[in-house]
Amino acid sequence: MIRRLKVLLLTLLIMVSGLTFTACHGSRGTLEFTVPSEFDKTKNYEISFWAKNDTNKAQADIYKKAIENFQAIYPNITVNLKLYTDYSRIYNDVITNISTGTTPNVCITYPDHIATYITGNNVVVPLNSLLTDEVFGLGGTGVDFDAPKVDEIVPEFLKECYIGDTCYALPYMRSTEALYINKTFVEALGYEIPEKITWDFIWEVSEKAMEKDADGNFKVNNQKVMIPFIYKSTDNMMIQMLNQLGAGYSDENGNIEIFNENTGNILYEIAEHAKSGAFSTFKISSYPANFLNAGQCIFAIDSTAGSTWMGCDAPLLDIAEDSIVRFETVVREIPQYDTENPKMISQGPSLCVFNKDDSGEVLASWLFTQYLLTNDIQTSYARTEGYAPVTVKAQNSEDYKAYLNASGTDNNEHYSVKIDATEILLENTENTFTTPVFNGSASLRQAAGELIENVVKSVRRKETIDSAYIQKVYKNVSSLYRLDQIETGSSQGGKSDLGPLPSTAVTLIVCLAAAWVLIILYFIFIKIKEHR
Repeated sequence: MIRRLKVLLLTLLIMVSGLTFTACHGSRGTLEFTVPSEFDKTKNYEISFWAKNDTNKAQADIYKKAIENFQAIYPNITVNLKLYTDYSRIYNDVITNISTGTTPNVCITYPDHIATYITGNNVVVPLNSLLTDEVFGLGGTGVDFDAPKVDEIVPEFLKECYIGDTCYALPYMRSTEALYINKTFVEALGYEIPEKITWDFIWEVSEKAMEKDADGNFKVNNQKVMIPFIYKSTDNMMIQMLNQLGAGYSDENGNIEIFNENTGNILYEIAEHAKSGAFSTFKISSYPANFLNAGQCIFAIDSTAGSTWMGCDAPLLDIAEDSIVRFETVVREIPQYDTENPKMISQGPSLCVFNKDDSGEVLASWLFTQYLLTNDIQTSYARTEGYAPVTVKAQNSEDYKAYLNASGTDNNEHYSVKIDATEILLENTENTFTTPVFNGSASLRQAAGELIENVVKSVRRKETIDSAYIQKVYKNVSSLYRLDQIETGSSQGGKSDLGPLPSTAVTLIVCLAAAWVLIILYFIFIKIKEHR
């Protein structure tokens, strides 16, 4: 009996030792990064860069050229590019790879996503010390190219990359949303487009556009199809409407505030116009640009980065040529409740650096991240769509100013609608806002849009939208996105919710408990034997 206990105890101790090593290895056990005093250019590094582009070849070519030029400066660093067509796919792949310690070195991402990444210890490199390091910081003496300094990044954009007091990313490009208008149809309906658009104006014109003739065609376009107002991102629609009203969404500590009276009133208003057919969404009807360019939509709200799809002369038209209807396109800020105090969301990709056991590899990744903020890349990428460069240095460069001043000289690089959309952001940087970031904020964002989507779908199914319905949809959406499981206080570096323990940790705890039980049993057995 004693021999068997000894063998079993020894086996468990070996297992525990092995699991202890395994559980402490990889991303959760990576040491906190400290800035090296020097970079070894004789050592070869291979880093991975996960980026996103909307099947836009011009953007992909910019990434490839950037990598080529960077490798010419640092021949010892090889950058492997992996392209995605969707930010959520990058997010899902990073989450999957965190558990195996195989995250990329650099990736395009959003602060909401980073809030989840950092629940794994030391997974993402905090950039506070790197930003201002004299040698390898932004524009430091040890950087072999003309990188921007900290004070040359637009402060509002850099602020978006902080979670609590810690900077976890660098902004890469920024956009906001814009209202794309068929001016020809608005004037045909008897209206003039004001400089500042209100929600009341949008709803009034949209309802007017629903009038039909004796043959059942819409009067404004003489077609069987007309959806006057289509919104691409209902997430942003709800978030911006609440922000404009000063209503609750969430606070800095991760408290969910969206299920309030103002949200209900917004949903009632949307239901009213969905019932008449004056309003729809991208998820229900498809891309607003396609309807706009076919003369089947009057107001289309989409990102400024989507401007190259908007208008009958758009360089990225996505409908058949014989379906295009000629009209004049006007770009305005998104609708406001108070035009004297405009509020619009700031969005766009950022760059985060993942921690590795080799500090030289992390430094190589950081150098490449800085390179993506140089003037040539910033201005080149901004030209592809309605993005704005994130550095004052690039925005004030002669090259970028010449690009803006050439608006309308062609319908490709200098497409006027695209540049008009870009200038909306450049002129309203101080009027932009971002939502609080915490572990679960990405789910809350999805829930905001789901409220609108559910209401529009229910209206189409002829359901009654009343207070009982609103409370039911609140409950269903909260459950779907597990908003009732989000712990508060997680905006300060994402420290409150580390998520479920990894399987190795669970096994380790079980084995430790079993070992202690066997040790106790062994000593009890020995004492009993001695007593006998």
